[in-house]
Amino acid sequence: MKNGEGLILVTGGAGFIGSHTVDLLLQEGYRVRVLDNFSTGRRENLPQGCVRLDVVAGSVEDPDLLQSSFREVVAVLHLAAQVSVQRSLEDPVHSCRQNVLGFVRVLDAARKQSARVVYASSAAVYGDPETLPLSEQVPIRPISPYGLEKYSNELYADLFGRLYGLSQLGLRYFNVYGPRQDPNSPYSGVISRFVDQVRRGTAVTVRGDGLQERDFIHVTDVARANVAALRSRVDGVVNVASGQVISIHRLAELMIELHGGTGEIQWVAPLPGDIRRSQADVRRMRQLLIEPFIPLERGLQTLSGSDLDRRSLPVLP
Repeated sequence: MKNGEGLILVTGGAGFIGSHTVDLLLQEGYRVRVLDNFSTGRRENLPQGCVRLDVVAGSVEDPDLLQSSFREVVAVLHLAAQVSVQRSLEDPVHSCRQNVLGFVRVLDAARKQSARVVYASSAAVYGDPETLPLSEQVPIRPISPYGLEKYSNELYADLFGRLYGLSQLGLRYFNVYGPRQDPNSPYSGVISRFVDQVRRGTAVTVRGDGLQERDFIHVTDVARANVAALRSRVDGVVNVASGQVISIHRLAELMIELHGGTGEIQWVAPLPGDIRRSQADVRRMRQLLIEPFIPLERGLQTLSGSDLDRRSLPVLP
């Protein structure tokens, strides 16, 4: 698939990661169809009046709508999912229905259309790691239904590849941050919550001792990885991360510094089962997809102002 050739389907395309990827696909000349039920995605995240963008309101759980959405599609980026670890713990049946059955529906529709599938997996498949950084070859030990669902997605995709010759690639996202991430959503990341707290002038809340370490990647780099994955012929799984870590405590301090040094940290109880450390081995991503180019401090600076629309994004090379 070359630049600007073919119709790309993006499920969950009105969401945080999806809308940034749609922007980039349109920027590079592709025709894009978004399928989104708008349970968490927002129409205002998508550009208005673009003749190369077709927006379909509905769910991947609707088989007829899904089949019609695949007409003329050469590749699909599957992002529609239930993405809350906590909700998967509270209602594993609902989470499984959305994340496993919904995914198999997408695979089957793609198989019938002979479309390439790129889909969102997650660092949650690794569980609580014993050694770092995490390469794609380390043992998989999910500790939540969400992590297990994402791993089952990888197994299904691999099976469809072997049975039907389906071209497929799973992207194991680590901690993604950036514009359009809703700080009030239960699915939001720690950075969006910190940004919201700093702007409102309230204390920045850090759970536990704050020494938990995370690997953050800007959503613009994730969108670049998504588009590169759609264009590639790589199958299997690839980590999508920066390969660098920062403690949550230091992150809170940095957010306060970027806001002028005003603000304080408030310590709150840790979440049960919170993973202590996470860091990706990103050699495979750098070799096969992209080289991340937005370091954390620069990425945080893009969030420190008040303008978070698409005009505030870094210009892609």
